[in-house]
Amino acid sequence: MPVKSDRWIKRMAREHGLIEPFVESQVRKVDGRGVISYGLSSYGYDVRCANEFKIFTNVHSAIVDPKNFSEKSFVDFKGDVCVIPPNSFVLARTIEYFRIPRNVITICLGKSTYARCGIIVNVTPLEPEWEGHVTLEFSNTTPLPAKIYAGEGVAQVIFLEADEVCEVSYKDRGGKYQGQRGVTPPKL
Repeated sequence: MPVKSDRWIKRMAREHGLIEPFVESQVRKVDGRGVISYGLSSYGYDVRCANEFKIFTNVHSAIVDPKNFSEKSFVDFKGDVCVIPPNSFVLARTIEYFRIPRNVITICLGKSTYARCGIIVNVTPLEPEWEGHVTLEFSNTTPLPAKIYAGEGVAQVIFLEADEVCEVSYKDRGGKYQGQRGVTPPKL
């Protein structure tokens, strides 16, 4: 399974809408100020966080149950900076919308700038023929509040091309997160 290069990513974005909107190079400054980098890299694409967040709260003393998740466990927030409470997490989404080809799977890893601050970015693989905004999970592993910046880089997507096309894709299975827009909490 070869990793795809910047040339492949750029071609697929232009010709097949792999990533929209697509930024063709690494952006490190906006309006003269430093930002956490985003855009095309050598062997991947650094995604940005949108300004929509779901902040986990336990004001209702709920139990976290992936089979019966209560959206009352979240507080919706919209803004340029989101503060994650200590030892808690936030759901967000990418600005970018993805359309993954049938012969490709991705791995997404958090950026080192956040990791070095104790903020872990968790994203599951983007499966063949999945499309949508990527839901991001930010875990604040520290005992202090932590900031996430909307419009800036948060994770890198790496594209892996298979030697052969899969028999059943995410789209074929009717995956429950197909075509998701916005921040999407767990579904059963």
